[in-house]
Amino acid sequence: MFESFGTVVAHVADISVASDGGLKVERIVSAVDAGMTVNPDGLKAQIEGAIIYGLTAALNGEITIDRGAVVQANFPEYEMVRLQSCPQIEVHLRESEGPIGGGGEPGVPPLAPAIANAVFAATGVRVRDLPFKNHNLTVASR
Repeated sequence: MFESFGTVVAHVADISVASDGGLKVERIVSAVDAGMTVNPDGLKAQIEGAIIYGLTAALNGEITIDRGAVVQANFPEYEMVRLQSCPQIEVHLRESEGPIGGGGEPGVPPLAPAIANAVFAATGVRVRDLPFKNHNLTVASR
């Protein structure tokens, strides 16, 4: 859960981890309180976009340097979440008496922690740095 720009956003992640440690985010459920919602469809779209942006950063977001130069010159070399790997997304709005809040940025910060908590619940592995692709997520002995 996170609050910014007058908006409170909470995410819950449903994930699966393959036997080889591969992570798949199956579903993200979000609850959003942005005060009075003028355009519910627009707010949902902004939160959905924030989730995709946050997933890209959390799962794959890495800039690497080789011989003093950035390897990822543009989007073809930067692995982004695309439709085929996008999880099911549910956004639930709660309208309140608060002032109108922001819609784009508040959905990003709670995403990686939601996934990290789901990974810990499923595997016993605590991920404390990103991206997730750099971690062995095979089930830890408990």
